[in-house]
Amino acid sequence: MVSKAKLKLILGESSLELAPRALWRHPAIKKSAERRGKKVSEVLLEVSLHRAAMQGLERRWKRGRPDIVHLSLLNALGSPLNIEGFLEVYVHTIGDLVIFVRHDVRLPRDYRRFVGLMEQLLVKGKVPPYSAKPLLYVKTMSLRRLVKSIGAENVILLSEKGVKVCIDEVAEEAFKPDSVVIVGGFPHGDFEEETYDIASKVYSIYNKSLDAWIVVSRIIEACERKLRIL
Repeated sequence: MVSKAKLKLILGESSLELAPRALWRHPAIKKSAERRGKKVSEVLLEVSLHRAAMQGLERRWKRGRPDIVHLSLLNALGSPLNIEGFLEVYVHTIGDLVIFVRHDVRLPRDYRRFVGLMEQLLVKGKVPPYSAKPLLYVKTMSLRRLVKSIGAENVILLSEKGVKVCIDEVAEEAFKPDSVVIVGGFPHGDFEEETYDIASKVYSIYNKSLDAWIVVSRIIEACERKLRIL
C-alpha cells in the first residue's frame, strides 16, 4: 500500500431524523409510536409510514429516508478500504446533527433493527448509551463546522450539477491530507446553498442522478484501486 492517508467521507444533509414536534399529534406518528411502545418524540421519521403526516412538512422531498443512510453505511463500513483502516465516515443530517461512526462498528443488516438503533442514538446521544468509548455518538453541528473540525480545506462535493470527471480522478484528489468528499444522503432535490458555499470543487461522476449508496461504493472502489487493496 502506498499511502497512510484516509478517505474522509461525509453523507451530507442526510434524510435521518426523529419525528419533528409539529407532527407528534398526527395519527400516523401516534400509531407508529403506540405499535412499538415508544413516545412520539422517539420515533424515526419514515416516509413509508408517515407520508400523510409529512404532507405539509418543509422540504419533505428530502426527508424521511433513513434507509439511504443504512445502505450507504453498510457499503462503506463493510468495504476492504474500511477494514484496512483507510476510511473515516461521518453522517451529517438535514437537522444539523452529526453522527460520528467508529470504524469497527457492525451495524445491523436488518433495516428495522437499524431504525431502532438510530432512535436510541438520537434519544440517548450515543451507542451504547453509557459507554466511555461509544461505537456511535451524535453532536449538534453544522456541515461547515464538521468540515472545519476534521481539518478539511479541500471540500469535494459530488453532485450531478458538477463538472464531469472520472471517478479515479476524484479518488486521487480525495486522498490528499486536507480533503473531504461529501455525498448527498437525501432522496430528491439538491444540496442547500450553504453546502455549495463550502465546496472547493463540485464534481459529477455520471450524467444522471445516482443513489447515494452507489456513489459511496464507487468512490470507495476507486480508492481501493488506488491503494491496490483489491
